Amino acid sequence: MLKNILYPKRKKSISTIAFYNVENLFHPDDDAKTKDDDFTPEGKRNWTLKRYKRKIKKLGSVISKLGMNRSKTPPIIVGLVEVESARVVDDLTNSSLLRKYSYDFVHHNSPDERGIDVALLYNRVAFDYLGSTTYPVFLENEEGERDYTRDILKVRGYLHGELTHILVNHWPSRRAGADETEHKRITAAKTVRRVIDEIYDDEMDPKIIIMGDFNDDPNSKSINEFLVGDDLYNPMESLFDSEKYGSLTYNGKWNLFDQIIFSKNFLEKKEDNYSFYYASVFNKRWMKIHRGKFKGNPFRTYVGRWYQGGFSDHFPVYAFLKKES
Repeated sequence: MLKNILYPKRKKSISTIAFYNVENLFHPDDDAKTKDDDFTPEGKRNWTLKRYKRKIKKLGSVISKLGMNRSKTPPIIVGLVEVESARVVDDLTNSSLLRKYSYDFVHHNSPDERGIDVALLYNRVAFDYLGSTTYPVFLENEEGERDYTRDILKVRGYLHGELTHILVNHWPSRRAGADETEHKRITAAKTVRRVIDEIYDDEMDPKIIIMGDFNDDPNSKSINEFLVGDDLYNPMESLFDSEKYGSLTYNGKWNLFDQIIFSKNFLEKKEDNYSFYYASVFNKRWMKIHRGKFKGNPFRTYVGRWYQGGFSDHFPVYAFLKKES
């Protein structure tokens, strides 16, 4: 009994942060300013309000369960990409399974021609929002004209009382070939590094979280050589296995494009401060295709133009932050 008085048991508090590419979360109403015609009731995808509401509910079911095995509550931070507008993010935060968790969100329109943006959900109790900024990634096509892509979203606030910067990314795709488009993702990586350098200029030892769909793996040149330096830690690097593990598949191989990267001060375990604990891919059986050629792959909303009624073509990724007191 005396031993317990002298050495009281330390309490652990665990929080989850996450990132999710939600695969073309469009509202079925036509937006004249973007190329969203496929995702309307009359479009190629026959995207109806019923299908939209079903997808919102399915995405809410995923987010509501992320990290619950350890943190006992859904994520306090969720980065999102492939969202069409503030309207769809608002519908998601107010869906039946999420509305009770005090979520608010940050969204800015990006210049992407398809009209897909990045956004951030945050729990108002755990994250005290201070402000946000967007940073364009300047690209050119073969004719020397501006090639528009998603902006980088930087959100600043107090995460459990600690000033934290969160950068949400959706880098240019590999659609025209991985090698042919590599320079675009390197440009995006250089843009993120400039944002990080600006943060360092303003603050001493800032806490930074970088999350996104980078369309490159943890061992790709854009990530390894141009983004992650001595000041950053990428826990996804040790998780990646192209043969059997990742967040999405292409031509039968796994990729881990979806990543969460931390400034190295998240590895410092200080009294009453949150530190990095664990990271993984959220790939529960009920989120997968159960049979056939693509068994084990993410159960997605569409395959080509054919409606499947699933969640997304990506699994979300998540990380635990731990505080001992």
